[in-house]
Amino acid sequence: MAENWLFWLDEIGQGHNDLVGKKCANLGEMHTIGLPVPPGFALTVEAYERFFTEVGVMHELRQYFGEFSADVQDARRYQEAAEVTRQIVESKEMLKDMEDTIASYYDALCQRCSITDVAVAVRSAGRASHPGQYETYLNVKGKADLMEKIIRVWSSTLNARSLISRARQGLPLESDPIGVAVLKMVNARCAGICFTADPNTGDKSKVTIEANWGLGESVVGGMVVPDRWTLDKGSLAVLEKRLGEKRAQVALCESGVREEEIPSDRRSIFCLSDEEATRIGQLAKILESHFGMPQDLEWAIDSSSPCLENVLLLQTRPEVIKNKKSTTYRILDEVLKGG
Repeated sequence: MAENWLFWLDEIGQGHNDLVGKKCANLGEMHTIGLPVPPGFALTVEAYERFFTEVGVMHELRQYFGEFSADVQDARRYQEAAEVTRQIVESKEMLKDMEDTIASYYDALCQRCSITDVAVAVRSAGRASHPGQYETYLNVKGKADLMEKIIRVWSSTLNARSLISRARQGLPLESDPIGVAVLKMVNARCAGICFTADPNTGDKSKVTIEANWGLGESVVGGMVVPDRWTLDKGSLAVLEKRLGEKRAQVALCESGVREEEIPSDRRSIFCLSDEEATRIGQLAKILESHFGMPQDLEWAIDSSSPCLENVLLLQTRPEVIKNKKSTTYRILDEVLKGG
């Protein structure tokens, strides 16, 4: 471990949750137990704290929030605060020694992947799971773009949803230190999510898979009606499958991603084979057994790998059953819808 604020995934595991954030820790844990995850590295919570302190962000944010006052139901005021404070963060440049270290890890990742300026995903990793609360940047290429996107992920802790959440809990508004995962980008033929218990009822006898062509953001973000499989958890037999509408997908472009329409002939076929669905179910069962509770995982099918060797895991976290969703998150949803 060359640095105390930056680690390869194979150097961390579940016990490092407070060091690098839950997403990074779980990715490292999956790597440790031999499950297929993209190569990458993790910036620790300390990296966030050091940047905010040493470039002067923390001082400016404390000044701003020292004069800020708003009712937690006033989403507009918090959205205005988010715009101002995120600009404060994003106007700063990465500290030189941090930039040099991150660049050296990125160069090493390029060498591991045998790709110059390898495309990566830059993902937030809170100490606790906050699904959809912080930002992810996909298909990031080159060192300059990587530095910019890491800073943007850090600044996403100041979005309106996060500010309202902290205000409701009586926490300081000026920061919420998180880790950052930097992972090799998967050129996904299709991708999606998987639940090891029914997300609506909590039934633990079945595995549910939802999938769409392209990257998984279209499924995670509810952009489409995805294809859906229901597997028997014991045998992994396909009990039911339903063809989704799949009108659009998120696809890679030269840099970043774009939404695009799916041709009608691809809408009318399943994006995932039953064999691939069974493989996803197998991996999901391993994760549920290892972590000792139902899991909500994200996966992708790598278009460049052979069948059944092409399933890569991008994230796992404890599953939240909809009817057990916390009061805080239900209220936040309503406040932001109203705003």
